[in-house]
Amino acid sequence: MKRCKTILIAAVLGALSCAPAPLAQAQFPTAREWNRHVVGWNLGNELECSAPGQDGESMAIGNPDGSLKAETAWGNPMVTKRMIKAVKDAGFNAVRIPVRWQCHITNSTAMTIDKEWIARVKEVVDWCLSYDMKVIINVHHDKWLEGRPLYQYKEENCQKLALLWFNIASEFLSYDSRLAFAGTNEVHIRDNWGKPEAENLAVQNAYNQTFIDIVRATGGNNERRHLIVQTYVCNPDFGLYNGDFIIPTDIDGNGNRYMSVEFHYYTPWDYAGECKYDYWGTPYKDCGPASPSTEEDMRAFFDKVTTTWAGEGLGVIIGEWGVTDHYKVSSEADKVHENMTFYCKTLVEEAGKRGFSTFIWDNNSFGNGGEKFGIFDRWKGMKLRAPWVIEGIHQAQESLSNQ
Repeated sequence: MKRCKTILIAAVLGALSCAPAPLAQAQFPTAREWNRHVVGWNLGNELECSAPGQDGESMAIGNPDGSLKAETAWGNPMVTKRMIKAVKDAGFNAVRIPVRWQCHITNSTAMTIDKEWIARVKEVVDWCLSYDMKVIINVHHDKWLEGRPLYQYKEENCQKLALLWFNIASEFLSYDSRLAFAGTNEVHIRDNWGKPEAENLAVQNAYNQTFIDIVRATGGNNERRHLIVQTYVCNPDFGLYNGDFIIPTDIDGNGNRYMSVEFHYYTPWDYAGECKYDYWGTPYKDCGPASPSTEEDMRAFFDKVTTTWAGEGLGVIIGEWGVTDHYKVSSEADKVHENMTFYCKTLVEEAGKRGFSTFIWDNNSFGNGGEKFGIFDRWKGMKLRAPWVIEGIHQAQESLSNQ
């Protein structure tokens, strides 16, 4: 296995002529230090969009006409520095920036990135850093990668992933420790969110190892940069049990100290996403239709995560979480929103107690029902449209600051 990894890295570096010039390595925090007290926000449905007119599930790699307009292809306005400032002013101290690269590739053999696109990604990252917020960038909705976790494509995908991350990591080599990289997103067979086959898990593990190997090989600040690996489909259940998730091997001297495991937590789905139930939690069990899952289940689950991953020296990141706005009759909206505040407070507080960082999903979608995860209205100067969510987060931050 080690010989195969060495061959892969050598092949990638050889294909790109040479590695970047060495950079004086800064003192970087461990992943667990990086995550501590981080309460972050997702810039959802912006830089991870497909090109205008392109099927979002397309696996095509290229640089189609109009690809630089992908940012607005899913109905959101261009990201501005003002938007980022509003997020900072609301109390968030980190931003996760999902990025789709596959429709901005000028050479699919070398996985080279359109210079205008990488400049745009850097611009948004730089805005976040200018407000002293930590930042995560990832590979998000690259369907050639996410949608083919099969042995048939494993070698090809790992090589392309290595080339892509070599190019990304080289571009951001000089960035300081506030910037973290996340290797993949929700890898899964299309429309199949259920339990994976053994080969699906094996391919995800291979993606994670490839990502670690190639980023570290770029040297400089990337030797100690905070790198984030994922469970299959970012479902923690597919990483906590039966050896499904294999911790990647980092370079000598790093151990597990500069890596985090990422999972997404729209849990319980019957409340947070499906809208089957209006309420969640013991104090609200008699208010109306309530999920059988409670805060005790959340605590027990987070304890399992702590034992399994934090106990191995890894950081833990809840890369996405949220609760969609939902109520069955308008007269109950205030009570449901009060319950959403309780859910948000409980999640952020319980995660924070254990040193997990959290990044709430905001897709700028408002209303009542599924996928209504909007918080700030980007079309109206970042007007706060879900104050009950922010109130819960602030309550958690205040509670954590007093502990």
